[in-house]
Amino acid sequence: MSMAVKCVELCKTYRQGDAEIKALDHLSLEIENGGFVCLSSPSGGGKTTLLNTIGGLDKPDSGEVWIAGKRIDQSSKSELAELRLRQIGFVFQAYNLIPVLSAQENVEFVMQLQGVGDAERGEKSQEVLKEVGLVGLENRRPAEMSGGQQQRVAVARAVVSRPALVLADEPTANLDSKAADSLMDLFTELNERHGTTFIIATHDQRVMAHVPRLVKMLDGRIVDDIQQQAN
Repeated sequence: MSMAVKCVELCKTYRQGDAEIKALDHLSLEIENGGFVCLSSPSGGGKTTLLNTIGGLDKPDSGEVWIAGKRIDQSSKSELAELRLRQIGFVFQAYNLIPVLSAQENVEFVMQLQGVGDAERGEKSQEVLKEVGLVGLENRRPAEMSGGQQQRVAVARAVVSRPALVLADEPTANLDSKAADSLMDLFTELNERHGTTFIIATHDQRVMAHVPRLVKMLDGRIVDDIQQQAN
């Protein structure tokens, strides 16, 4: 099976005062196309650094990162920006919605950057807002929506152009149990329906229970890689 993501011997060290923190310590990982993986670690264990490295937001000190068969750790800033625009969807803990735009306008924003025409943008954004359960809320701005609804807008924006890979960093951190379960059900549905590869960084036990593959990290290394029966 072809790989969506391949990481080879990744190393990344940060300085904190006089101390050196090994965020990634000769870490190797492969994730197949259509995979659904959770990266779990205590705070400072390296999961967010790994997620950001896979997404081209951070560069390793050494090692290789491959996305869909292309090595990206040596790519230029413009090449990485194009990769993120065309092939990767991001869902952040802080949502990162634009306050002055409606839900639909926030979803359309990425497509606008991609040069998608008005009619197609409108059609695709309405379709994905329906998929994430936000019919009737298209014209609401973020401040007029609950945390769970805002997170669904962020998910809709991440998946509207059908990226091959979605990276989510602590996506349930601001959600109650019901909203968190609902979001994970949505991720699972999108993964199964469209074959989208999902990589989720979290320390939320609710999320870990939902995924078929759990990769546990500690001090920048993988300490366990578990295939499990998702709830």
